[in-house]
Amino acid sequence: MQMQAEQVIEKILSDARAEAAKIAKEAADKAGAERATLDAQLADYRKQTESLVAKAAEDEKSHILAQARMEAAKAYLAEKASILDEVFARAKQRLAELPDNEYRELMARLMAEAAETGDEEVVIGANEHRIDQNLINDVNGRLAGQSKKGNLRLASDRHHLAGGFVLRRGKIKTNVSLGPLVDQARTALEIELAKELFA
Repeated sequence: MQMQAEQVIEKILSDARAEAAKIAKEAADKAGAERATLDAQLADYRKQTESLVAKAAEDEKSHILAQARMEAAKAYLAEKASILDEVFARAKQRLAELPDNEYRELMARLMAEAAETGDEEVVIGANEHRIDQNLINDVNGRLAGQSKKGNLRLASDRHHLAGGFVLRRGKIKTNVSLGPLVDQARTALEIELAKELFA
């Protein structure tokens, strides 16, 4: 009877050990599977992180390059503007210093082109001595050949002009002084340069 009890206990212990071993194996298998899944997830996360880091680095690099290109373009534009300042300052000076006959011919041509009706007053600068009634008479002769009135006359008042003239008819004024002429040429050139720079 005692023997049977020991055998039963042994059987129970044996079954318990087997069950424990089975549970331990299942737990180990499950832990291994979970570890493999976790390792795969970690590898995937690591890959995603590396990809994000690489993309962020690429974005940062692109941003830095774009900024460098913009700075270079601004410096290039500033340099061109500085050169233009000098070129157009010289152009104004050269126009003002033209020999009298060249200056008078240029002014006569500009006056004939700018006259709308041929009945305007010609306002000149305070220090202007090359545009006179003789030049205006010459222009009037040209206008008559273009079917315009040919009745330009020198205004009694003078303005602060550094060269060139203003045609005035009532309240309508056409500024053909050297400053606006050169500025107009500069604006056209700057538009061309901007197109070239940002093309």
